[in-house]
Amino acid sequence: MKRKLVCLLAALAVVLGVYMMFGGKADQAIATSEEYIPQAPDYADTTMWVTRNCDKGGNGADVFYVVSTWEEDWTGPDGHVCHYADVWSAEHRRRMAIEMNKAASYMAPGNTFHAPFYRHTTMNTWLTQDDDTIRERTRLPMDDVCNAFDYFQSRRDKSRPLVIIGFSQGGLAVVELLKHISDETYRQLAAAYVLGYKVTEEDLKTCRHIRPAKGETDTGVTICYNTVKDVKYAKPVISASAICINPVNWRTDDTPATLHDTITVTLSPEHHVLVATGYSASEYKPYHDLINVGDIHSCEPWLYSECLQHNIAVRTAEFRKAVCSSFTTHPR
Repeated sequence: MKRKLVCLLAALAVVLGVYMMFGGKADQAIATSEEYIPQAPDYADTTMWVTRNCDKGGNGADVFYVVSTWEEDWTGPDGHVCHYADVWSAEHRRRMAIEMNKAASYMAPGNTFHAPFYRHTTMNTWLTQDDDTIRERTRLPMDDVCNAFDYFQSRRDKSRPLVIIGFSQGGLAVVELLKHISDETYRQLAAAYVLGYKVTEEDLKTCRHIRPAKGETDTGVTICYNTVKDVKYAKPVISASAICINPVNWRTDDTPATLHDTITVTLSPEHHVLVATGYSASEYKPYHDLINVGDIHSCEPWLYSECLQHNIAVRTAEFRKAVCSSFTTHPR
C-alpha cells in the first residue's frame, strides 16, 4: 500500500509539473501536442501553380505572387487537428485560386505571373494574435514559399526584372523571401510589395535586401502599407510596421491623396499606416475581432489595384532603363 501511495504521489507530481510548465493549461498542451501535417508541394508539378504569360512584347517583369490565408483549422485523416492548408486538396486550391486569379487580372498584363500554392497556416493561428505562435506555425509555409521561389528562379530568364508581391500572410512571405534570396537575385529585383503586413525594425536591421521605397520610381525597394479607418484600429500583429508608403501619391509624408474621386488616403508617419476616409469598405465583412474591424485589411490588393498595376510598370521600366544605362557605360 505504501509503495502504491508513493507511485501515485509521483504521478501527481509529474502532472502538476506539466500543468505549471504550460501555465495551468496542461490539457491544452497535451491536446495540441500532435497535429496533422499535409503532404509537401512538388513545385515541378504544374498543379502547384497559377501562371499567366501576358508579356507579348518582352518588356515586362516576372511577377512572383504569394497568396494570403484562406483556410481555418480542420481535422486531418488521422483525426488530428491541422493548422495548414493542403495543397493537394482541390477544394483548398480552389479557394486560394480565387485570390490568385483576381491578382493576376491586374498584375499579369504586360508581365509573366507566377503564384504557388503553399501550406499556409490557418486563420486560427492569426486569431491567437500571439507572435510566438505565429512565428512557430509559419516556419513550414515560409519554407514552402522559399522552395517555390527557388524553383521559379532557377527556370526564369534572369535578365528580366523580378517583382515579388504578397498579401497578408503572403506579405510575411515577401519579407522572408527578401531574407532568403542571394545578393545576385536581389540585383534582379525591380521591387517587392508587402501588402497588408508589416516590416519591422528588426527586419530592417537584419536584412540588407529590404530598402524602403521613397517614391514612385526607385527600384530594388520594398513597398509596404496597411489601411485603417482610424489609427486606433491598427492591429499590431499585422500592421505594426516600421515603414509605409502611400500607393496613391507615392509619398512617405502625410500629404493626402484622392482615390476614385471620393476616397482620401493619408499616411500617418507616426503610426506607419494609411488612413482612408470617404470609404465604407462595406464589401469586406468583419472576421472575428481581427480584421475588417476599423482596419480595412481585406482591401489592400484591390482598393489600390490601378495604382499598383501602373507602379509595377513604372518600376519595371526604370529597372530596365538602369540596366541599359549600366551596360552602355560599362560594356562587357
